[in-house]
Order: sequence, then C-alpha cells, then structure tokens
Amino acid sequence: MSYNILVTGGAGYLGSVLVPELLRLGHKVTVLDNFMYGQNSLLECCVYENFDVVKEDARDEETLKTLLKNVDYIIPLAALVGAPLCNRDKIGAKTTIVNAVASLVKLTSKEQRIIIPTTNSGYGVGQKGICCTETTPLKPISLYGKAKVEAEKIVLDRGNSISFRLATVFGMSPRMRIDLLVNDFTYRAINDRFVVIFEGHFKRNYIHIRDVARAFIHAIDNFDKMKNEPYNVGLSDANLSKLDLCAKIKDLIPDFVYLESPIGEDPDKRDYIVSNEKIEKTGFSPMYSLDMGIRELIKGYRIITNSKYSNV
Repeated sequence: MSYNILVTGGAGYLGSVLVPELLRLGHKVTVLDNFMYGQNSLLECCVYENFDVVKEDARDEETLKTLLKNVDYIIPLAALVGAPLCNRDKIGAKTTIVNAVASLVKLTSKEQRIIIPTTNSGYGVGQKGICCTETTPLKPISLYGKAKVEAEKIVLDRGNSISFRLATVFGMSPRMRIDLLVNDFTYRAINDRFVVIFEGHFKRNYIHIRDVARAFIHAIDNFDKMKNEPYNVGLSDANLSKLDLCAKIKDLIPDFVYLESPIGEDPDKRDYIVSNEKIEKTGFSPMYSLDMGIRELIKGYRIITNSKYSNV
C-alpha cells in the first residue's frame, strides 16, 4: 500500500537515504527543507512523479498547513543535530527540534500518523553493565538530548505516533556527516592515521544509516502494532566503548594509531549501553554490521576529502 508522506528536513543525512527508499517503494513523498548546507542530495529523486520538494523552513506554520493536507504520515527529521551544533545555536536548536514538532502536533488531525527520530543519548549516563530499555528514566545531559526528549514527549502524548531512540548513526549518505563518531574516527584513521581519545571507556550503541531508514519503513508497514511507543534502534552487538570502536577500525586499517589522553574530557558525556529487544520483537533486525559500515566508509573517503560534510 502506498501513502502520502511529508518529510521535514528530508535533505539531511538521514532523509537523503530514507526519501529515495520511500519513493522506490511507491510512496508519494514531499520534502520540506531549507537546504541550509547547500546540499544537492535529493537530485536523484527529481525523476519520480511522486516526489515534490519545498524549500522553506519547517518552523513556518503557514507552510506546514499547506503541506499537511492529504498527508498520511509525517516524518519530522528537521533539527539541528548533535550537541556541538545545538550549543552553538541554542535558540535555533529549541525552535527547530521542539517548537516545529509542537506546531506539527497542533496542525495535524488525529488520523495522521507521526514517526519521529529522537536519540538514545536521552539516557545520559547509565548504570554499569545494565542495558537501558525504553522504561529506563531519561536523564539527558546535552541541550540536544534534552530538546529531543521534550519533542518525543509532545509526539507520544498526542497519540497515533511512534518514536525511535536512535543509537549513534554511521555510514555513507548523499548528505554526508563526517562528525558522527564512527564516521569521524574512520575518517581520521584514513587521513591522519591517528586519534587522541578522551574518556575512552565511555560506551554507547551504534546503528547503520540504512538500517535507520529500514526501521522507518518497518514502522509504516507495522504501524498499528507499534504505535504510541518509543523504540530503541541500534545494533545489539555494538554496545562499545570508544576504545572498542578504535580497535574495530584498526582491524580494517592496520596502521591506525589511537591513544587515550590522561587529561581532558569529552564534551559529550553520555555513557550507557542499550537494549534493542523491543523493536526486534516486532520483527525488525538490522542488516548492516559495524564492520560493513567501516568498509563502506573507507571506500567513501576515497571520494570525500574535505570537512564540509559535517554539522560543525
């Protein structure tokens, strides 16, 4: 079955992978994006009759009112993503992540369905050896994490919605981001041959960007079974420390050297491990391992050789 889908921020890192997949499945997709990075990542989609794109701001309610007519699903990807960027533009972070979502909730009918990505950084600092589940109290540390937790509550309180608490995403995208941890460390391994790590024992979970896109498609296909709940989305075999991650990269790039600094600290303090059992019980399982993603990045970085592909 095909649906009319509105994707805000659809020209970003995730949208540039998800939107083509939705179109290939026969859905009608409208992207609302301000193209703040000057990206051309959706050019391949223009051949589809079922594709439309609007270059406006996702916070503009008049634009939203027009675009929400006859829409079945809304996927709000528009956001200032990541702790450093949000700290640089605190007002922009709040208005894009929280206010724009509140506007969507106000303007949509109860029949329209929302699937929103949030972040499992909302767990903050977990208990050693205990996996965070969807019932674990949320204790976000960064402005980004706090804003995403607030947006999730707005959407889930509305009903007829699903939230995905995404692990740290990795992998190549037409609108690439080099600043994400796996992408960043792999880039440094190839280009600098070394990295200095702060607080290397801090753990987090990881997920390939194409598996994130697959999770959204899975939610559309199983919406009634999954609705009104949050779901962790990550690789269950990839609850890794930064040192573990570097060791994985070194397996594939042998001359990579990594050192842990005895002084200094990571500005992103999150440290937790995550259970993804809840979404796995709905029939979803990732297809792309961390090793597959690193191999993909190695090939991609033979093409990309500068740092414009990041959020900061």
